[in-house]
Amino acid sequence: MASLNADITESELVKACLEGNALAQQALYQKYAPVMYAICLRYCGSTDNAKDMLQESFIKLFESLKNFRFQGSFEGWTRRIAVTTCLDFIKKLKHRPYADELENHTNLGVEAAVFPALGMKDLLALLQTLPVGYRTVFNLYAIEGYNHGQIAELMGISENTSKTQLFKARRILQTKLTGNG
Repeated sequence: MASLNADITESELVKACLEGNALAQQALYQKYAPVMYAICLRYCGSTDNAKDMLQESFIKLFESLKNFRFQGSFEGWTRRIAVTTCLDFIKKLKHRPYADELENHTNLGVEAAVFPALGMKDLLALLQTLPVGYRTVFNLYAIEGYNHGQIAELMGISENTSKTQLFKARRILQTKLTGNG
């Protein structure tokens, strides 16, 4: 295959990658790197770490591509790889901010009206100011849609710690958005 047809389907692209087609692999990277990089940046907080995690995510993606069963969304599958890669990175950090004993808080949410319309760069910058544990739980819960039980299992923490981390993240974000801190 000298060049890729612009009309190539997702499954044809994946199959071409499995056959070792370098152009298909490049096309797959170009198509999914922006989404995966945004995920990595949300979790890692720095562009250098996000770039490293993007690279690690694609290594895992290409190594695991043979396991994709063409059922469900391929983009969803790539997103899960990026999230899992970032969570593995966070777990390897020596400092584990969510390992502290935390008091039990009820899950108090921030009213949607508190969050003004922010640009993506502004929101990302705001999220990056959160401590890594808070940011991770907030991303998993508010952005990725995981529940506290799933977060607890993914991060090796209790559900109450997950709820506390989310509560504290929301409180910090609310304070920063309303200018009361």
